[in-house]
Amino acid sequence: MHHLLIVGAGQGGTEVLHAFQRSPLLTVIGVVDTNAQAPGLQLAKRGEIRVETSWTAFAGTDVDFIIDATGERGVFEELIQFFPEAAVLPGEFVRVLLERLTEKERMLEAIIHCTSEAISVADQDGQTMLINPAYTRMTGYSGQDVIGKPASADIGMQESVHLRVLKTGESVRDARMKIGHDRRDIIVNAEPVVVDGQVRGSVGVIRDISEMKALAKELKAARQKIRTLEAKYTFDDIIGGSEAMRFVVDQAKLAATMPVNVLIRGESGTGKELFAHAIHAASERRYEQFVRVNCAAIAPSLLESELFGYEEGAFSGARRGGKRGYFEEAHGGSLFLDEIGELPLDVQVKLLRVLQENEVVRVGGTNAIPVDVRIIAATNANLEQKIITGQFREDLYYRINRLPIHIPALRERPDDLLPLAMHLLRKLNQSYGRSVARISEDALVEIRKQHWKGNVRELENVIGRALIFTDKMETVLRKGHLQLDDSVATAQVERPKKEIKHLSDEMSYVEERLIREALAAVDGNKTEAAKQLGISLRALYYKVERFNIYQ
Repeated sequence: MHHLLIVGAGQGGTEVLHAFQRSPLLTVIGVVDTNAQAPGLQLAKRGEIRVETSWTAFAGTDVDFIIDATGERGVFEELIQFFPEAAVLPGEFVRVLLERLTEKERMLEAIIHCTSEAISVADQDGQTMLINPAYTRMTGYSGQDVIGKPASADIGMQESVHLRVLKTGESVRDARMKIGHDRRDIIVNAEPVVVDGQVRGSVGVIRDISEMKALAKELKAARQKIRTLEAKYTFDDIIGGSEAMRFVVDQAKLAATMPVNVLIRGESGTGKELFAHAIHAASERRYEQFVRVNCAAIAPSLLESELFGYEEGAFSGARRGGKRGYFEEAHGGSLFLDEIGELPLDVQVKLLRVLQENEVVRVGGTNAIPVDVRIIAATNANLEQKIITGQFREDLYYRINRLPIHIPALRERPDDLLPLAMHLLRKLNQSYGRSVARISEDALVEIRKQHWKGNVRELENVIGRALIFTDKMETVLRKGHLQLDDSVATAQVERPKKEIKHLSDEMSYVEERLIREALAAVDGNKTEAAKQLGISLRALYYKVERFNIYQ
């Protein structure tokens, strides 16, 4: 580093000091002027630079360059004689030099200012000395906010990339940070400014990745929509305008907004999986995985490894490298456990641990893998009875039953038969190559008579078989096309035998009996039963759940 002495602290000397005070090439070691009030001396004092009234005070000091800014005759020659080893430059020469340097500096600043990349430059002391408009647009900070201040002024408590470069003398690549008033996500690349083998500053190029992250999220969402694991149905696909069905749909929509596990109950064929799809599709997890698992369709010996995954060598035939389980596949999304009542007890224990700890341990592994999964379970089994018989864990029941949803049987909502039948007719027309537009009145009468033990699935089967027997030119589905079971099953409700111990027990018994008799009298139609009992439909559903009444 070369040492510079400035003689003369008037206007010219002050301009020279301004120009070289933070130069990476020269260190100003002193400023001389006979006038103690000269502006250049005051500037030097603020910069903690040595000031004297005579250059003789610097005798014996290592001086490489001297600038004569006095404008007085004879001073130049005296300086040459007094400092024979130093290069003495006249003020006029320096003025021309500064003008050229200023021109180049302006050119450099213009280049930096016109680039679209946000740039900041720090000096060797770690203070910001230059920013460009792109930096201001990105961060919201102007030159007045950061120039002349520590390079960490725009990043708060985070480690400054500039300071790291100045400390190590090495480049920093792809540093992730947050910057500006709105804590925008950025990536910074910084390089050291090296002069004569010494680090004299740092230049940082900043790229905003907030928009890239948003685009990446949109891309991920678009990809998810194409994947086979994406939910296929929404609430718009649920057909039914009856009061009972509207009540259940409202419950399910509420469940979609809540970050809790859901248990969907109902007879086989009522559409439990359809509701599970719709809940996921309306939730905040809709752009993540929706993984479906039928717990009754997987062999008990394989269920554990399928749900929780396994490590390489965990058992004979294990895949090389191991395998992710359904929980890992569903990370960030929803896991639909259909027929959850069929889970073996040992798997129930592991499932409970996952729900409690939010982590899985693969079969044959020891490391816990964090998972963020929302459980949507479904069953047509009486889980309460299974708890009594020891087939289902009570603690697991309470974990999955945070928000229960009971889908009414088709016979409980006769008003939905026609819209459902027409929906299925349009759907199956396409599959079977038919163009049947409506269902005749006599056929609708027969459809309404049925008990529909198989619910919507049975209705779909009946409509499908009827279409097979229609001619390709027919446009009406008639009674003769239907193949229906003439015997309508009726549910027989036996009075439970209870020992009366307290008045409250007897009242509960009477209440349960009346509800069972009312449901039997109206063939399980909960809407009609609620009217007959003089209670709300919501209250009836609560009591049905409380007394474990299943038709």
